[in-house]
Amino acid sequence: MQNAEGDLLDAFEEYLRIVKGVGEKTLAAYLGDLRQLRERHGDPLKLDTEQILAYLSTFENKRTLNRKLASINAFYRFCHQRKLSDKRLAIPMARLPRELPKYLSYDEILAGLERIDRSSWIGKRDYALILFLYASGCRISEALAAQRRDIAEGWLKIRYAKGEKERMVPLAPVALEALEEYLAESDLRSEALWLNYRGEPLSRISAYKIVKKYLGVSPHVLRHSFASALILGGADLRVVQELLGHSSLLTTQIYTHIERRHLQETVLKHHPVAQKEGKK
Repeated sequence: MQNAEGDLLDAFEEYLRIVKGVGEKTLAAYLGDLRQLRERHGDPLKLDTEQILAYLSTFENKRTLNRKLASINAFYRFCHQRKLSDKRLAIPMARLPRELPKYLSYDEILAGLERIDRSSWIGKRDYALILFLYASGCRISEALAAQRRDIAEGWLKIRYAKGEKERMVPLAPVALEALEEYLAESDLRSEALWLNYRGEPLSRISAYKIVKKYLGVSPHVLRHSFASALILGGADLRVVQELLGHSSLLTTQIYTHIERRHLQETVLKHHPVAQKEGKK
């Protein structure tokens, strides 16, 4: 039976990797969750809903619980589609408090960019990388996977997105100029766009350290900053969804909370009634 279970997990892994196109970290998490469930309770296909809920109840952290639940739901959906189980499990996720994404204003990003010494090609690279992330809104993994041939006529072609989806993103001229200056200064030759001082592709950790050094945040905050700037500037939500590569508009809708907060702050600051109330 152990071999059958192992074969089933192997088939599920192949499905996630090839059909769904999930990343390696997500893949490892899903398989780890299912192996843990199997170690504690045996063959997952023999478990009833009550046993699965009892297992899930052992995790107090809601984010951990939802991750475990996503793994289990995906597994049972896979088994049901292939008629390996008549059970179509769909346990709802735990409600999490909605947090507004952290973002930086344009002035805050400019202040960080001004701290960069651009006399060396490394400084030019750091400057160009931060502008590139802010101007494109791409994920750090997408930025680091970008190659020189992926930029043409002011557009960035993102070929290595989540779920193997492809999209095109326009780049602002100031970001393109910074990128060209960095590439012209470096005598290193590589298809990869972002390189370390040895001419090797820049690592995720190094990119994190660069952004953290000058802006005090992670690279993902620049993605939030890109989206927030567009929303506050009046961009249509579906356009932002397309630029970010979100498969669902629901994912993008979190940025509307930023717009509402901005509108509220504007009214409280500038409307004469609000000012009058504050003077009582």
